[in-house]
Amino acid sequence: MKNIQKSLPADVRIDTGIFRQADFIETSVNNVGRALLEGAIFVIIVLFIFLNSFRTTVISIIAIPLSLLGTLVVLNLLGMDINTMTLGGMCIAIGSLVDDAIIDVENVYKRLRQNHRKPKEERQSVFNIVFEASKEIRASILNATFIIMVAFIPLFFLSGMEGRMLKPLGIAYIISLFMSLIVAMTVTPLLCKKMLSDEKYLTKNEKDSQLTQKLSAGYFNSLSWVLNHKKGVLSATITVFVVTIILFFTMGQSFLPEFNEGSATISAVAKPGVSLEVNNELGNMMETELLKIPEVTGTARRTGRGELDEHSQAINSAEIDVQFTLKDRSREEVFNDMRERLAGVPGIAATIGQPLGHRIDHMLSGTRANIAIKLFGTDLSRMFMIGNQIKSSISGIEGLVDIAVEQQTETPQLQIRANRSALAKYGISIEEFNKFIELAFSGDKIADIYEGQRSFDLVLRLNKNYTENIESVKKALIDTGDGRKIPLEEVAEIVSTGGPNTISRENVQRKLVVSANTSGRDVGSIIKDIRETIDENITLPEGYRIEYGGQFESAQSASRTLFIATIASILIIFLLLFGEFRNASLSAIVLLNLPLALIGGVLAVYLTSGIISIPSIIGFITLFGIATRNGILLISKYKHLQEAGTPLHETVLHGSIDRLNPILMTALTSALALIPLVFNGDKPGNEIQSPMAIVVLGGLLTSTLLNIYLMPIVYEWFAKRKLKEKTK
Repeated sequence: MKNIQKSLPADVRIDTGIFRQADFIETSVNNVGRALLEGAIFVIIVLFIFLNSFRTTVISIIAIPLSLLGTLVVLNLLGMDINTMTLGGMCIAIGSLVDDAIIDVENVYKRLRQNHRKPKEERQSVFNIVFEASKEIRASILNATFIIMVAFIPLFFLSGMEGRMLKPLGIAYIISLFMSLIVAMTVTPLLCKKMLSDEKYLTKNEKDSQLTQKLSAGYFNSLSWVLNHKKGVLSATITVFVVTIILFFTMGQSFLPEFNEGSATISAVAKPGVSLEVNNELGNMMETELLKIPEVTGTARRTGRGELDEHSQAINSAEIDVQFTLKDRSREEVFNDMRERLAGVPGIAATIGQPLGHRIDHMLSGTRANIAIKLFGTDLSRMFMIGNQIKSSISGIEGLVDIAVEQQTETPQLQIRANRSALAKYGISIEEFNKFIELAFSGDKIADIYEGQRSFDLVLRLNKNYTENIESVKKALIDTGDGRKIPLEEVAEIVSTGGPNTISRENVQRKLVVSANTSGRDVGSIIKDIRETIDENITLPEGYRIEYGGQFESAQSASRTLFIATIASILIIFLLLFGEFRNASLSAIVLLNLPLALIGGVLAVYLTSGIISIPSIIGFITLFGIATRNGILLISKYKHLQEAGTPLHETVLHGSIDRLNPILMTALTSALALIPLVFNGDKPGNEIQSPMAIVVLGGLLTSTLLNIYLMPIVYEWFAKRKLKEKTK
């Protein structure tokens, strides 16, 4: 570009900073990378507070760099790049990467200290303690990690644009977890043996930390109270769950969260037939108005596009890229200001979006807007009239902006209709006639002309004297079969008429689109209002129908796919649990974590955006997998104690206390690692991951809290019922 600049006149300057997609990509990658680092710091703090040991913290933390390094190697082997989606997958997994290592380290550390408290002659070898302690929780770790991976499978059933965007995130997440599992099964036990078996170290750390002691004492008292008030606790939980389900179905819906790109794309369409010069003047007026906005730093415009362009446009259309820097107002307020100013420019219909969002809308529905109301029919004039009726009826709906009817007007046409009998009389074939018309009016390239380094096409067509008006066209000469020349009107009917400037079709049917954007409300609730308004006010003639496209249509399709795939993944999770416990009832008890996780996830969404999007749904799916881990840890411990002959009540109390630390640590590391994504959700690059993080964070908090109290209640009830059946 610098070399090109040198060859231009002195008063011409190339501005390379108008719209660089690389800026958004670089900012996004940096923001996600920062969230990854901040999440890792949260994990380190939590581990050190709970373990109260530098060595155990280091052993657990080593899982993070080793897992991420292994993930990068595998991604490279798969031919994938480091981008916001793959980094986002690792960012969401960052808290879970240490979970397997935490469980292993905590159990080994505990068993080593228990062994150290025994008389020397009764102590086992360090190797045996580490091996048995790791073996004790090995099956639980394996099944818990595989369940989380299985829970992510529905994401891979997504098709279309959302599938292409989110699959790299899922791949990175699953690879990261698998790598952490390998580290926990190999490196972690080895480091435990090397770093935790020192005699002096164990003597110094014989007792649990004060935090662990206080948590265990408090949990013992609270759990004893809960076990004595089972009905009240269960009733309260069921009530909260029912309220949560009601809230879920009252929340708004959308496809993807809005991106924060730091720029706007305005698509402006003037009336068909407007000349390039007039449209250029309108474009200058729009840019002048936009530059009056304090936040706007620059504009760039494209008026019309070439026929061979990927996004070919007529000369009556224009696209304006607007660079802005937010100051005292929000992005939504700046966009509304743009709409108000552009409303004063005569003869244009403008839609305002962002570069990436604009293109996503275009890919989804063929329009540059969030919502596309597609009217199908036969008569174009009647369709245009109905389209304007729809526009008038929905214009009062709150949150609906940039409403526009597809520009369709009658334009003057010159029709040349071949007279086949006259053509036969003069010995002219229909093929020769068509070739003459094409050559005469469109022209045909016959050679290249070079002037120095520049080349020009030499095009053969009729002289302007024969194409300026209908009378001239009639007098244009065409060759006959015997070499004579006759006026064109001798072999064709030449008439001046009118016709539509464009005819849009979908599945062979004629289509007219009423497009609109949303502002301040979710797409789902606005579509509901649009449907009701159109059903009340618009009566369609026979053979006419309406379809709704855009983001809403894609959101519904993706939601259906995810729902079916999630049911299948829950069945697979149940089978994995059954393989672990060999008991359908125990497997079902672990699955109780799913509704418990749902409570926090729904409340988190309700208290933040209040909108369920595709990333939010994927967050719920991820949450289901992570939440089952705690249930597996508890039930496997109960089962182990019961097999050792421990009384039921003691099993529930002491088994729960024994697993309290790893449950709290894994839940807190997984949850707190997501805080940077939650609080920086409006930063470029975090828009997709933030709704997922909000759901997982909220769900983990409630599922962990309810899990450590409800699981003991349900297990005790199940075990007592089983004992009664045996005694009978």
